[in-house]
Amino acid sequence: MKLLRAACSPLQLLLPAQAAAHTPRLRACCTFSVTAYMPEAAAFPGVRDYPGLRDYSVQQPDSFWGALAQGRLYWISPFHTVSDCDLSQGTIRWFQGGRLNVSVNCIDRHVHTSPDKVALIWERDEPGAQVKITYRQLLEVTCRLANTLKRHGVRKGDRVVIYLPASPIAVASMLACARIGAVHTVVFAGFSAEALADRIRDAQCETVITANQALRGGRVINLKKTVDQAVKQCPSVKRVLIATRTENKVPMSDIDIPLEEEMMKEEAACEPVAMESEDMLFLLYTSGSTGKPKGVVHTQAGFLLYAALTHRYVFDYHDGDVFGCVADVGWITGHSYVVYGPLCNGGTTVLFESTPVYPNPGRYWEMVERLKVNQFYGAPTAIRLLLKYGDTWVKSHDRSSLKMLGTVGEPINPEAWDWYYRVVGDGKCPVVDTWWQTDHFFTGDGAYRSEEGHYQITGRLDDVINISGHRLGTAEIEGAVNQHQAVAESAAIGCAHEIKGEGSYVFIVLKDGMVIAEDVFDKELKDIVSQKIAKYAAPDQIQIVHRLPKTRSGKIMRRVLRKIVENKIDELGDLTTLDDHTAVQEIIDGHKQVLKKEAKY
Repeated sequence: MKLLRAACSPLQLLLPAQAAAHTPRLRACCTFSVTAYMPEAAAFPGVRDYPGLRDYSVQQPDSFWGALAQGRLYWISPFHTVSDCDLSQGTIRWFQGGRLNVSVNCIDRHVHTSPDKVALIWERDEPGAQVKITYRQLLEVTCRLANTLKRHGVRKGDRVVIYLPASPIAVASMLACARIGAVHTVVFAGFSAEALADRIRDAQCETVITANQALRGGRVINLKKTVDQAVKQCPSVKRVLIATRTENKVPMSDIDIPLEEEMMKEEAACEPVAMESEDMLFLLYTSGSTGKPKGVVHTQAGFLLYAALTHRYVFDYHDGDVFGCVADVGWITGHSYVVYGPLCNGGTTVLFESTPVYPNPGRYWEMVERLKVNQFYGAPTAIRLLLKYGDTWVKSHDRSSLKMLGTVGEPINPEAWDWYYRVVGDGKCPVVDTWWQTDHFFTGDGAYRSEEGHYQITGRLDDVINISGHRLGTAEIEGAVNQHQAVAESAAIGCAHEIKGEGSYVFIVLKDGMVIAEDVFDKELKDIVSQKIAKYAAPDQIQIVHRLPKTRSGKIMRRVLRKIVENKIDELGDLTTLDDHTAVQEIIDGHKQVLKKEAKY
C-alpha cells in the first residue's frame, strides 16, 4: 500500500494548530501573510489569504502539490507528472519521472548549509546522558554504514531488517539503506524471536542489523540472543551486523559481523543512488487482527514530502525548535516524525530510548525541561499511565518551552486529553494528531455533531457493539466509564446477551491506591454510562484487571479480550506482539470468577 492521504487532502490538514483552532478569526485577520506561511503560494494565481490557499489546494491539486514537491525536495531528475491517482482502481502514483535520494534530502543538503547544526538528540535510557549528533556527523556515519552494507553484498532493491532501539545507529541504518537503494523494514526491538522471524521471512531478507543488547527502563534486553533464535528459522539470512550498545560480550557466529569495526574500514563518503519516485523506500509490518503480520509499502517521494509537510505545518515546527516525538522508530510515527519528517526539514529531533516512568513518572517532563523541547508527541496509553500518578510529577518540572502537544496511535479519552492539555500544557499548548496507514482496516470513524457545530469523534466504526439494534462505538462506552474518578483506563467489547442480542463487557484498570466496594463501583459505572449515553448502554459485565493486554505500541488487543469472554481460550492466536503475557492469564482467571458469580444468581 502506498501513501493515499495526499490524493484527497485539503490544505487544512497542513494548517498549523494555532490557526486551525481559530480559523474564523484567522480568516478575518488582514495581517496573515500567506507567503510567510507557505512561500510557494506566491506563484498561485489569485491566492492572497488562507481561504484562497485552501481553495486552491482543492481545486488545483496538481499545481499545489507540484509546487511543494519542487520547492521542498531536492531532485536529481525532475518529475514530469505530479499525480496519477484513481482510488477506485487502486492506482496511486506521485511525481512520475522524478528521481531523488531520500538520504540526500535528509542529510547532505543540510550539511551544505548548516553542517554543525544538531540533527539528533539521543535521549539515552540513562537519565541526563543525552548525546547530540550534528548533520555532518550523521552524514559520516550514514556513509560509512552504507559502504559497509555494499561491501557485504547489499544492493538496490534488497530488503534489510533493522532490529534496534531508538538510537543514532538505527537512524543511520535507515538512511544508509535509503542511500544505496535498499529497502529497510524496522522491527520494534522488543518483539519476540518468532515475530521477528515472521517479518524476516515475509520480506525475504538476507541482512539483519541489530545490537548486542539494548537498555530500556533500566533493564538489559538481549537483542542478539533474540536475533540468533529468529535466524535459525530464516535460512535466507546471510549476514547479521551487530552494533555495540553495552560492554557485554555476546556469542558470535560465522554470519555475525561487528558493525562499528567494519564501518571504520570504510570511507566517510558514499555516492547516493538515484531512485524513482515510486520505488519502494520501506516496508513496515502491522501485528494484524489475525496475528499474521502484514507488510505495508511506502515509496520515496510521496512519503517524504508528506512527512515533511505535516511535520512542518501540523506541529508548527520552526527552525531552531527541538522536536520531541517519543515513539519508537519501529512504528510509522517514528519513521515519519522521529526520522524522515524532521530531518527532511533540517530540524533537531529527539530519539527517546527509555520509558515514561524510568526512573520515575517525571521522566518525560524532566527531559522536556533539560532539552528545552518545543513540540512533544506521545501516545494516549502513556498519557493515561502518567495521569494515574497525579500532577506533582509534571508540575515539578519547567515546561515553558512547550509550544505544541501531540497524541497519536489510538483514541484518547476526554479525561486524559483534558489532563494533557490543562496540566502538561498549562492550557496554552494546542493538542494535535496525525493519521497514517499501517493497518489493513476500515478507515471510517464515527462522530457526533452538537447543536453548536462541534464534533466528538467516537472511534472506529468497526469497533462497535450492537445492543438491541443500537450501534455503539467502544470508544464511546470507554469514554463514559473513564469519567469515574477511580478509573485509569478501560476496554469495552461486545458479549452475547440472550435478550439484547449483544451486551457490553467492560474491563477496568483502577488508579493506584483506589479502594472501592465492588457493588458500589458497578452501580456507579452503570449510572454514569446511563447518564452519558442511555440506559441500554450500561455495561452488562464489569471486570477489574491489573492491566490490559496491549501490543508493544500500546494498542489494546480487543481480539484477545473477545476470545476470553467467548470462552475460546484455545483460539487466542498469535500473542507474540503482546507487551506483557501475564496480563492474559490474569484476565482469564478473573473472567472465571465473573462466571462463578453469575452462576450464583
